[in-house]
This record gives sequence, C-alpha cells and structure tokens, in this order.
Amino acid sequence: MATRSKKKKASAKKEVSTEGGAPQAAAAPSPRDSKVVRAAIHPAIGVARVGDSQNEFFIGPEVTEPTPEPAGFYKDKQGALKRQAALFHVYGYNAAGEVVAELTAANAEISWTVHVANTKAAWYQFQLALDVPEANAPDLEATELRNQDVKGADRQKLVIDPGPRTVSGRNQSGKQYEFDSGKFFGKKVYLGELRTDDDGRLIFLGGRGVSASYKGPKTKPTTFANNDTWHDDVSDGPVTATVSMGGLPVPVEPAWVVVAPPNYAPDVIGARTMHDLMFDVFVQSGRLPFPAEISFTRDIYPVLRRLSDHQWVNQGFSVQYGPQGPQNFLDAEYVARLSSASNEYRELRRQVCNMFRDFDRDGQSPVPWPWLYGDAMNVPPADTPRQHVALSPTQYRMLQLWVDGKFAADWNPAARPPGTLAQVDLAEQPAMLDRAALDFCLADAFHPGCEMTWPMRHASMYMSPFRIRHRRPEEGPEPDYGTQLTPQMVKQTNGVLYGQSPGTISRWMAVPWQTDTASCRSGYYAGYGPRYDPYVPTFWPARVPNHVLTEADYEIATDQAKPHDERVSAFNRRAMWLRVLSTNYLEAIDEMIHKFGKLGVVETRPGVQGDPDLPEVMLVESKPGFPKVEAIPPRRNLMALHVHDVEMEDVEAMDAAVAAVAEATGRPEEEFMTGVIDKVKRFRDTR
Repeated sequence: MATRSKKKKASAKKEVSTEGGAPQAAAAPSPRDSKVVRAAIHPAIGVARVGDSQNEFFIGPEVTEPTPEPAGFYKDKQGALKRQAALFHVYGYNAAGEVVAELTAANAEISWTVHVANTKAAWYQFQLALDVPEANAPDLEATELRNQDVKGADRQKLVIDPGPRTVSGRNQSGKQYEFDSGKFFGKKVYLGELRTDDDGRLIFLGGRGVSASYKGPKTKPTTFANNDTWHDDVSDGPVTATVSMGGLPVPVEPAWVVVAPPNYAPDVIGARTMHDLMFDVFVQSGRLPFPAEISFTRDIYPVLRRLSDHQWVNQGFSVQYGPQGPQNFLDAEYVARLSSASNEYRELRRQVCNMFRDFDRDGQSPVPWPWLYGDAMNVPPADTPRQHVALSPTQYRMLQLWVDGKFAADWNPAARPPGTLAQVDLAEQPAMLDRAALDFCLADAFHPGCEMTWPMRHASMYMSPFRIRHRRPEEGPEPDYGTQLTPQMVKQTNGVLYGQSPGTISRWMAVPWQTDTASCRSGYYAGYGPRYDPYVPTFWPARVPNHVLTEADYEIATDQAKPHDERVSAFNRRAMWLRVLSTNYLEAIDEMIHKFGKLGVVETRPGVQGDPDLPEVMLVESKPGFPKVEAIPPRRNLMALHVHDVEMEDVEAMDAAVAAVAEATGRPEEEFMTGVIDKVKRFRDTR
C-alpha cells in the first residue's frame, strides 16, 4: 500500500459550529457575518510533480517560505525520487467576501472531481513562444503538428485521456481513483490518482516519470522538445467540488492542477516566479490594483535575495552573490542599508536598481541582472533584446519607488515567516496557498519553460486572478488550426488563450520533459573565445541546477579540524549537476529519460557558525545514485557545444570541433557536452 512521507500537518484546525446549515467561526462577531454563501478551492492552481518512487510522496509547498525538510527527505529508501502531491482545500466565504472557515469533512459534505489528460503528442511543436515579436521572423521554422505522419482519426491515439475521477470522504485511496485507463497507441499510461486526507481534503498525485515511444525501446530521442512517437506522463486539468452544508448546496469556485517535472532544488525560489508573472498580468489588465504601499520586506527584498539563493545552483551566481561576493544580499549590514528609506542610501538603491535589465536600454547585453536566458535565446545571439529576461513592468515600478524612498522601511531581520500553513491566520490562508504553489514555479524563459509556459501571461486565460478559465460546454470545442499554428491564430477569440480543457496547459511543453530538462542549463558555447563565461547566463537553475556543492566538499567545508583555507576552497568549489550524464548530447538526453530519479537533490543542511566566509546554512547536492560517482570529473559537461552541420555519427568531425573549442577557451575537452542541440538554434540565419 502506498505511504505518505511523514510531514507536519499543514492545515490550521478551526473550531466551527453549524447553525441553519452554515458554519460559524469560533470568534465570529455575529451569526450573520459568519454565514457561508460561497466557497472556493485553494490553491487556485495546484502543482504536482512526477517522481519514480513507487510508494512515497510528499505534499508540495503551502507557504512561501516552508520549513526546510531534513536531508534525505526527497528520496525513498531505495533512492528513488518521491512524487510531489498537490493538496487542495475548500474555504467558505461570507457575503462580504471574507473567509469564514475552512470546509472539511467535519462541517460539510465535499465531493471532489478531477479530469486530467496528456495531449502533448497530438499538439504542435515548440519552436518559440508565439506571442513575442520574434515568432513572426521569416527565418523561424514553422510551428507544425507533432507526429505529422499520424493522420485523421488515428491522431486520437496520441491523446492520453482517462476521463474524470471523483472521490469523497476521509482517507480515501484505491484503484478506482487512479487515472490509469488512458491509452497511447493502445498502451495504457498511468497519469496519477486521487486520495483524501483525514479531513477530507483532496490529494492529487501525478505520474511516475515514465516516458516511452510507441515504436519501442530502440527508438531514441533526437531533440529537446519535439520527439515524435514519444509520450510522457505529465498532465493537467480542472479540479471541481460539490459542497453542501446541512443539506444545502454551496457554490464553489473551481481550480486547476498542473503536473510538472521534479523540482531538484526545492528550497530555491526562481529569480522570476510564476506568481510574479501572473500578478503583473492582473495589475496590467486592471484586475488587481497596484499595491497602495510598497514594502521592502514583501516587494523588494525577495527580488534581491533570490539572486543570492541562486548561489547553490549556479557557480556564476555564487561568485557574485555568495558570502564573498560584492552583491551578497544575505549580508545583514548590506541589507540594513538597502532597507533604509534614508536619502543617504538613495544612490546605492539607484545603482542596484539600474543593474536590472531594461529592454529599451540594454536588452541584448548579457551583463545586466537577472542572468537568465530569454524567450528568444539563440546561439549565436539573434538581433533581439529577448535573448535574456527582464523583470516585469510591475516589479520595475516597485524598484523605482524603492529608489525614490517611497516604500515602507519594514525590514526586521529577526522576524520569521510562517513555516507551515497552520501558522498563517485563517483569513490569509487562501491567498497564501495560491501564492505558494506559484512561487515555486518559474516564469522565463518560456523556451518552453518548466511547469507552464507563455499562454499564462495572457489575461484571457483566467476567470479571476490566479484562477484558470475552464472551457464551458456551450463554448463548443476548440477551433481546428490545421497543420501549422501561427502567431495570428493564437490570438483568435475563444481559441487557445481562452477557456481551457484537460491537457491544454501542459501540451505546450516538451515531449518528453526529460529531454528538455537535460538541455536547459548554462554554458552554451557561443564562439566568444577566452572571454566566454561558462556559468551565466543560464536557463532554470532553481529547478534544474547547473553547479552544486557536493556532499564531499560540504564535509570538508564544515570540518572544524581542517585548515580554514582548505575549508573555504572546498566550499567555493562547485560540481556540474549533469556530470553524471554522457558528454554525447543525444546519449545524455536518453539517459535522462531512464535515470532522472538518480540525480541528486539540492537540500538544506547546517553550515558553519560565526565565519564570514562560510554561511550558517548550506544547500548541498545529495549523492547521485550513479555507480562510482566519486570518480566522475566534477566539471564534466560544464559547457554545451552546439556543432553545426555535423552528424553525431561522424566521430572524427565531432572530436575536431571539441578540440578547436578547447584550444580557444583553454578548457579540457571533457568539459564539453557536444552535439546538434536545437535548443539553442531557434533561427535559421543569425548575425
């Protein structure tokens, strides 16, 4: 029987009573104010993640800064990666829109229904986000159907749709709640299952990371995103509930669940989160107001701190934002100056603000922050500012107000945010659940992305802030776009950017996801010679690490008996996270499909007290489950070398290309992962 990993209960228990079928909050000022007139599911978008553990899982983040789990938590006893489950709650609201109570099996009758599907193989290829100007470039390859040789009615064989499942009551689980009846070319594919906890909340589990080709195991992947004949077991779809109290129905706002790849750095938040992106969408569209007052703690410091937190997943960020770096945003004295609204520090604030990329000022340069690739990333760089990312207009406006001293100087270094949902006030729990799920998802670059991609930046995708619009039966089926999808087609009313159906969020992503995860990294060699930086820019290190502190170096760094210089040197070393894969690109993406659960997870561990060169908390790669991993050179696969017009089978030509670049950069040949990597070649002709 499947088991759930031990974890502190994440929900606040509130004493409620019922009167006339409506729950009454223990401290409610009057019965009228406490009457539930509607309910809503939270998080509005829940995120589950695949893992190859057969029996163990954990609940995904429910607060924005959850208490770190102990070392070893994310793997089971066999070394397999646990799945991340999405836990859904129902909250009751009064007529004024105030939270009255969480609705559970103790005070309501709740029946949950979920319908997920995987439609990737029947959708269109990913070439580029179709809402950016570069998508109209004449030299961009057309966005054609995947599996074009599958015609007519047979294309339905590419859709994995098990239909809906419904569950109610406490502590439910079993075969009848599994999404196991969907087929891919006649072969059943398990997409996950439903359970409930002891209070009747919904637990959703996704797939186990199984990807395969209908042509059999001899068929190998050849690209990062569009591998024909292949499927994976991620999915997405609507989450609905029927609720009654005292026999009376309560209307319920629905939610959505998205199944995503694993999070290999679960305590690191991306430089730009999906919540950042969606909040900007709603502010720019007028559906949410811009904050009446900017808070340093809430609005400014997270943008800065995330850069320093990336030190655990990227060497370039470690050098710049780590303990010895010039921009260490974890240094208490530095943060104290940045958090002051005094005119004395206005120029400091201005200089930090100006370090962030402005597309109109320095969009093409790799130097401004954040050091992340953008939607139109290409090697060599194309003539576009979207080679790299920039903050949203809302974030940039906040930074400008911060520069001008127009913000709440509310920094309190002793304050600790809630580590569990139980520590959050009831009235704030729904918003916290919505944000926490999205803070641990990434925006940028949508190439295509980690969990969700470019359609999420369109207001038409949402029925209300953070809540995906469901396609209603009366809207009819989605239009047929033919054999190619164009930027003009996606703008069509009632089309792809409007009501959503099972499988329509995840369909834009790579198939299978493992090939993209093995391709999304730093170190794409762009022909710059010795000045080339192998560490930055990068893609998504907060979910897919680039360079990590190994267990061996962690042990040295924290060993008080060793010389200080030796400990600092060990701490400053970083190993390539993908060093365990082949230096042949095609072999590497195939290995990722079968061995993704063996890669290390970046975990929080105790550091060193009272040493300015060694932090008090360190994030360390758990030992990868590969044989003789200690003997693998730590910088193997440091750089990705895209070789033009050379067949992978032409070993002599490949070796010559590697030798030439090694000589140009002064780096060993073992540091190059080599192949025809179309992840970095979006345009046929570039400058």
